[in-house]
Amino acid sequence: MENFIYYNPTRIYFGQGQITQLSHAIAKDQKVLLIYGGGSIKQNGVYDQVKTALADHQVTEFSGIEPNPEYETCLKAVELIKQNKINFVLAVGGGSVIDATKFIVAAAKFKGDAWDILAKHADITGAVPFGCVLTLPATGSEMNSGSVISRRALNKKLAFMHEKVFPVFSILDPETTYTLPARQVANGVVDAFVHVMEQYLTYPQNAQLQDRFAEGILSTLIEEGEKVLTHPHDYDVRANIMWAATLALNTLISQGVKTDWATHMIGHELTAFYGLDHAQTLAIILPSIMEYKKDKKQAKLIQYAERVWQVDKTLDAETKVQIAIEKTRAFFEKMGNPTKISAYQLSQDKFDDIINNLKDNGLTALGEHADITPEDSLKILQMSY
Repeated sequence: MENFIYYNPTRIYFGQGQITQLSHAIAKDQKVLLIYGGGSIKQNGVYDQVKTALADHQVTEFSGIEPNPEYETCLKAVELIKQNKINFVLAVGGGSVIDATKFIVAAAKFKGDAWDILAKHADITGAVPFGCVLTLPATGSEMNSGSVISRRALNKKLAFMHEKVFPVFSILDPETTYTLPARQVANGVVDAFVHVMEQYLTYPQNAQLQDRFAEGILSTLIEEGEKVLTHPHDYDVRANIMWAATLALNTLISQGVKTDWATHMIGHELTAFYGLDHAQTLAIILPSIMEYKKDKKQAKLIQYAERVWQVDKTLDAETKVQIAIEKTRAFFEKMGNPTKISAYQLSQDKFDDIINNLKDNGLTALGEHADITPEDSLKILQMSY
């Protein structure tokens, strides 16, 4: 295990009725900007709960954050912060709203072209403090410092991380997820699952606790993911999925180890060029990467097969590896996420553009060994078709 420094300042309010905590989690003298997406929070009662809890606060609203948050939309919120002298932001929604808010609070304090935060990883010296009310467990953005923003005009989907954009707090009430469409629930489970795999499925690094944490999260997502589609109002199932998704990417399991993230980098391009949901792209790319890199990932694939899928330990190594890949693919399909691009009636005509974009973004040495070249990425895309 490598040396590491772990920092995570986000306070979590977990459970039923925790939205009421907003009344004292945000100081009364703060000018609050409430940011949300397409308005589903007004149908499921979350908006009313938030407004009731903030009845004694001065609140301005900004809605319309897209499922893949757009750079231009975020800049409109930045202007609103400046015009209204906002000093606290509240994100209410899923990972897209929270990701957008992270960029917004950083851009509001940034001197210069805000695009540099994403395109050049420009340093962030300050950010408007913000909190979250999570309504869609998936990305783990509620307890980390990462954000992914799209700029459709440039066919770019870029990420940044900075400790200045950790949420001050996040409220996680599993009951807020009851009314989510099945597709979003399934996407959330798949998203969280792949987050864990990107940090876990590399090579043995003698980080036993990180491995056990990761395997526990994966097993929970498999067990509860299958239940949630048939028992959508089971509180305990919802609670376990919500907490698993948070722990999947609060960076705890990545401490002291090399990680992968090739699936995400290639997947981002599928979203940029084909408009697929983030989780849909992950379900497509991960099994192909597992197959393509199975020799270098063999030891962890075997461990994954035995510990997560309970594959017979007496089987030969190659059989264990293939079963692990097949079971992963089957799980995604069972959750309603096809594992081939062709399943979405899409062609291969964007592949060259995707590879050129990876090159343009400097993503030419992906994976835990930095050995996935653009040529490899193309082969992985072709395998995924």
